[in-house]
Amino acid sequence: MQGLGSLEAVVMKCLWAHDDPQPVRTVHEHISEDRDIAYTTVMTVMDNLHRKGMVTRTRVGRAYHYLPAQTREEYTASLLEDALADGGDRQHVLMHFVDRLDSSQLDALRRALGRAEEGATR
Repeated sequence: MQGLGSLEAVVMKCLWAHDDPQPVRTVHEHISEDRDIAYTTVMTVMDNLHRKGMVTRTRVGRAYHYLPAQTREEYTASLLEDALADGGDRQHVLMHFVDRLDSSQLDALRRALGRAEEGATR
């Protein structure tokens, strides 16, 4: 899994913010609130995201409507997995990561690990 370019990330944030498939026009209107960008640029980025498997699309009339292929959390988890794979000694990487967590984040990690252990013992 590769990271997103800056414009791809903006498009994906827009798509992740909605539960239903979005046409290019809606995404363009949303992005245009913060920057001057051509409709065709947004369309090209969304087509590229489709080719990369990041979004699915369905034709509705003459337009495609796009939906993320995975949740934001699933995507982030795959990035973390890649970082662990490329980071050298996994145990050391994880320890450095854990050392940077605050107490609430550590509690959330403990709960997640507890749920993972419960699922593994079933």
